[in-house]
Amino acid sequence: MNLQAGTTLAGALAQLPLDPLENRILLCHALGITRVALITHPERTLDADEAARVSALAQRRLAGEPIAYITGEREFFGLDFHVTDAVLIPRPDTELLVELAIERTPQQGRALDMGTGSGAIAVSLAHARPDAGVTALDVSEAALAVARRNAERNRARVRFLHSDWFSSLHGEQFDIIVSNPPYIASGDEHLSQGDLRFEPQGALTDHADGLSALRTIAAGAPAHLVRGGWLLMEHGYDQAAQVRGLLADQYEDVQSWRDLAGIERVTGGRLR
Repeated sequence: MNLQAGTTLAGALAQLPLDPLENRILLCHALGITRVALITHPERTLDADEAARVSALAQRRLAGEPIAYITGEREFFGLDFHVTDAVLIPRPDTELLVELAIERTPQQGRALDMGTGSGAIAVSLAHARPDAGVTALDVSEAALAVARRNAERNRARVRFLHSDWFSSLHGEQFDIIVSNPPYIASGDEHLSQGDLRFEPQGALTDHADGLSALRTIAAGAPAHLVRGGWLLMEHGYDQAAQVRGLLADQYEDVQSWRDLAGIERVTGGRLR
């Protein structure tokens, strides 16, 4: 679709072929205006450059590109995050992991976020609990650059490490370890559907059975947790029982928590 110069904001909203919310988001982003301006000045007209810019963004969305990558923005846990195609798009499901971590991080405690990606978990935790010492690691330098920008943007104090899981920790210990690791099995049909087609595959799938990263974290965490420290991991909708099994030998109070859709989304336990 192609908007024409002279089209009003109201006319653009009517002509754009996306759902109404995405139409508003793309218009505001392309024109650099607020939602209030969109509502209060519906008669404003687009010049040729503006019309072409809006049309180009709409075509990208129609091709399936996630709206968060198009705008470079995503809200998570009440904060604004910058996102690129180097990181997963933060999702509301993961807010459960942050809530559980906030509750279980002791005063002045040390927390570790493994595979931080955009930094959504670590930054949200550090923002809510400025008393805590939060460390976040990722194997991707590109992801760490995004995460650092988000920490600065939200004035959250986070220490970032370039690390392949536990390799750069050198014996450090924490009161709580959290992670939203790759947990989609190789060949899962969802990887070729929707937004997942555009997201970094290495952050989505372990290229195996979907449990290898969860196994690595569960097995390695005891060396980096204080006694009684918590390990909390997000996982797939059908993996809760298997993840509880991974924790059974070395952890106590093992349980799974359900997200807003009623799906067991996070499993964790305390180190014996």
